[in-house]
Amino acid sequence: MTSAATLSWRHEFVQTNDIRLHCVTQGEGELVILLHGFLEFWYSWRHQIPQLARHFKVVAPDLRGYNDSDKPQRGYDVETLGRDIHGLIEALGYRRARVVGHGWGGAIAWQLAEQFPDSIESLVLLSAPHPRQFVSDALGNVDQFVRSWYIWAAQVPNLPETFLSSNLSQVVRELFQKQSVRKGAFSSEDTAMYQAALEKPGALRSALSYYRHLLSPQLFSRVLFKPSADLIQRPALVLWGQDDTLFSSKLTRGMERFFSGPLKIQLISDCGHWVNQEAPQTVNRELTQFLRKY
Repeated sequence: MTSAATLSWRHEFVQTNDIRLHCVTQGEGELVILLHGFLEFWYSWRHQIPQLARHFKVVAPDLRGYNDSDKPQRGYDVETLGRDIHGLIEALGYRRARVVGHGWGGAIAWQLAEQFPDSIESLVLLSAPHPRQFVSDALGNVDQFVRSWYIWAAQVPNLPETFLSSNLSQVVRELFQKQSVRKGAFSSEDTAMYQAALEKPGALRSALSYYRHLLSPQLFSRVLFKPSADLIQRPALVLWGQDDTLFSSKLTRGMERFFSGPLKIQLISDCGHWVNQEAPQTVNRELTQFLRKY
């Protein structure tokens, strides 16, 4: 993928929370952090980076364990992942950032807003339920329980890594091309990029560790004994594919209870889970308008 826009992208490594995160950056000004989802890497923001870089300094890291970032054995709980991004903001020389997260990146954005609220200027969540809301719904709602089959499968030691590595090409095509509603969103070049990133040593184990830690006793206790999260006071935008097959758009219902600041929730029709890649023009327009305002 080469264009005038991508030629000005910079690849760099940033030390944070005792690990190195590989980041792609572009632009100058106030900071926007883009956090990718499960089995992705910075490349999932390829449509957003050049657009947002017209107005901001945009940084899209590979999350802990992904692609070219460090892949330690530990640290895949949401608290540690939140510290990774808080440290990244500070290492880049900023006190606050506009944080945009898709899927698992959204879970980290939720955590960051609760754990380090002063580090958030504004928050954008793409197909990203609150982690406690999601665990509660996945356990108590049959529809979401079935949609979340991959979480339960990830709990089996070693077997998922073996299966994925043996069938990676097919899994990547199934996940991105067949799970998307807008079928033109992923080219063969795109799926080859994702496959190459996941083939790097330790990447699959790290990716699965996110879901293995999601069902930790600590998070269960928070679901059971602290059902209400601290209210997020910063402005927030929620974008969701109306036909998301992984996270039902019904998860947006009642989401207002997590916020006390300005909030906009928008469902994007004829769109699946990969909202920023399936509907890049819509997402870019909404992101630009919201982030320039807040």
